[in-house]
Amino acid sequence: MGKKVKFNWPSILLGATAATVATTLISAKPKPPSFRLVSLTALRLKLNNGGSLADDVKFPRLDADLILNVHVSNPNILPVSYGATSLSIYYDGSLLGSAEVPAGSQRARSCELLRLPARLNGLELAQHAKRFVGDVAKREMVLNADVDICGWVKAYVWDPKFKVHVDSRIVVDPVLLDVVDQENESTLRISV
Repeated sequence: MGKKVKFNWPSILLGATAATVATTLISAKPKPPSFRLVSLTALRLKLNNGGSLADDVKFPRLDADLILNVHVSNPNILPVSYGATSLSIYYDGSLLGSAEVPAGSQRARSCELLRLPARLNGLELAQHAKRFVGDVAKREMVLNADVDICGWVKAYVWDPKFKVHVDSRIVVDPVLLDVVDQENESTLRISV
């Protein structure tokens, strides 16, 4: 009636070890970081010489200096380091300006707020004046941005390199500089 069950401890330990290794490998699969523009802060308008509409006609142009506050999340189990790069900002299909991303690093499974200085070209914005005035009237301006970030993972024995490409579609209120909506798409490529 009461048959005694004998456990095969080596098989149980082997199974537990295999489950632990499988869980570690699944969680170690590299994931692209996430980026979210939190806010825009206007610093100043800067009058620059050098804009020209015709060959001999020079006129001053008004550029805008901003700070982009970007929330970055590293979901991976290892810390990463990355080189300096530039984020390109587009309006109505034309390059409007850029933001400088300094080289840095980020701890594993952490979030960080980056403050990126950006400059928007007033001459380029003036070429889209009709659309810009309409966007200001409806208080909704669509900007696109893209950036390529190259870096490496800080592993003990092996330091694989990676490249993340981020495409963003950001809707801002051009009057208050509030972020209304955004969509970000990241692709990650690892090179051994």
